[in-house]
Amino acid sequence: MPRHVAVIMDGSARWARRRGLPASSGHEAGVRSLKELVELCGKWGIRILTVFAFSSENWSRPKAEVEFLMGLFERVIEFELQNFSREGVRISTIGDSSRLPKSLQKLLNKAECSTKDNSRLHLVVAVSYSGKSDIAQACKSIAHRVRDGLIQLEDIDEELIEEELATSCCEFPCPDLLIRTSGELRLSNFLLWQLAYAELFFSEALWPDFGKAEFVEALRSFQQRLRRYGSRES
Repeated sequence: MPRHVAVIMDGSARWARRRGLPASSGHEAGVRSLKELVELCGKWGIRILTVFAFSSENWSRPKAEVEFLMGLFERVIEFELQNFSREGVRISTIGDSSRLPKSLQKLLNKAECSTKDNSRLHLVVAVSYSGKSDIAQACKSIAHRVRDGLIQLEDIDEELIEEELATSCCEFPCPDLLIRTSGELRLSNFLLWQLAYAELFFSEALWPDFGKAEFVEALRSFQQRLRRYGSRES
């Protein structure tokens, strides 16, 4: 089993359009898929699940859709928080939280604090997240440390950079498996450093249709791959 699975949850709006429904209906249906995935990861021993809930580019979407999504995040977290605590799920968020509504910021902080000792599954939610910004912020932090004399230029290596990335909150910061739904074949500025050696799986299913069978297919594909990390068998 992969220790860390990352998911780009794509296709909720298209799922709704195909049914003649508003985009909000697709996002609500997508919440059910996320809840099932969290449950399956907890049951099957996957340690970390990182989901791309809202990118920094998504702020350019119609105002009504953005406001609905922010409200949906709040409702889901508030409603599920007791369940997460009971099921041993730890919650962390990564991304530029300063752009989120104050009420959502407060709720996310509460969720992180109240679940920090849970250890069955670490659910990392990327909200207002940008992979490029994540790397840029790590570089700025390291530059400040060099300027202040805390480290030397020669101390900068891959391990130090990873310590400054948002996913340093995880036991295993780099995903073993990335799943993207809806048939799109790109990373969309998600975990650009951390996915360097991840196995990639692209599903044709739209996110609200991604369930147990689709997840099993992704895991089986992962288990059949030989991960050499650039080396070659003799």
